[in-house]
Amino acid sequence: MAIAENLSALKTRIKSWRQQNEVIAFVPTMGNLHEGHLSLVQKARELADRVVVSIFVNPLQFNDQQDLTNYPRTLNDDVQLLSELDCELIFTPTEEMIYPNGMASLTKVIVPGFDDKLCGKGRPGHFDGVATVVTKLFNMVQPDIAIFGEKDYQQLMLIKKLVADLNLTVDVIGVPTRRQDSGLAMSSRNTLLTQKQLVQAPSLYKTLLATKHAIEEQGETDFSLLCGQAKQQLQEAGLEPEYVDIRRAEDLELANANDKQLRILAAARLGSVRLIDNIACDLA
Repeated sequence: MAIAENLSALKTRIKSWRQQNEVIAFVPTMGNLHEGHLSLVQKARELADRVVVSIFVNPLQFNDQQDLTNYPRTLNDDVQLLSELDCELIFTPTEEMIYPNGMASLTKVIVPGFDDKLCGKGRPGHFDGVATVVTKLFNMVQPDIAIFGEKDYQQLMLIKKLVADLNLTVDVIGVPTRRQDSGLAMSSRNTLLTQKQLVQAPSLYKTLLATKHAIEEQGETDFSLLCGQAKQQLQEAGLEPEYVDIRRAEDLELANANDKQLRILAAARLGSVRLIDNIACDLA
C-alpha cells in the first residue's frame, strides 16, 4: 500500500496501472473510517485490479462551519485500517491541492433537482459541494468504477445523474448500508454521540422499519399520514426530526400509491449530531 500526498504521485501510479490495462476502483471518503467504509473497499476489491481510497474532508459541502470544525479527523487510524485491507493507494489531498485558487470564485458542478428536497433542502449548497469535489476527484483518479454507500442515498442518486449527464466514463456502484447490532447505520458522526444518545439513535432505523411494515404488510397508502406518524415516533424517542419522506427509488420524486419501488428516507438531530438513514420498500 502506498500513500499519494500530491497529484504528481497519484498520476504516476495511475499511469502505470493504465499501461497495464488494469481496472481501477475508487472509494472517495472523508476519513474517520468505520466498517461501513471498509465494506466499500472490500466491494472495490472484488470488482477491480487496483483500489484507490481518498481521504479528504471537503469544506465546500459544509454549510455549517461548526459542523466542519467538529468533523472527526483520524488519518493515522484510517491508514492503519486500510493497510489491513488489499488497498493499493491512499490519496490524501490537501484543501490547497483540491482548491488551489480558493472556493470563492470556483467553477462549480450543479446537478439540478437535489437542492429542493430531503437533505438538500436543509443544507443549502451541500450537493453543489459534493458534485464539484466528486467531479474533481474523478478527473484526478480516472477510475473505471466508483463505490458509494447507500446510507447517503440522495448523494448516490446525485452522483449517478452527474455521471450520466456529463458522459463520464465511470461505473457508479452502490453498496448496502452497514449497521451496528442495534440497527444504527454506521456513520463517522456516530463517534460524536454520548452513551445515552447511542441508546436513542437506533430509533431512527426502527421508525423506518415500522413505516416499511405499514406499507408492505398492512397496505397503507396514505404516505403523508405515515410520515407524520414517523416524525411523532422520533420525537417521542427524543430525536428532533428534520424530515421523513417516502420517495420513488429511481428519481426521489414524491411517491404515490401506484409506485412500486420506494425509498423511505429520514433525517433527525440528536443533540448536535445530525443522523440520516433510509431503507428500500418494494411493492412489486
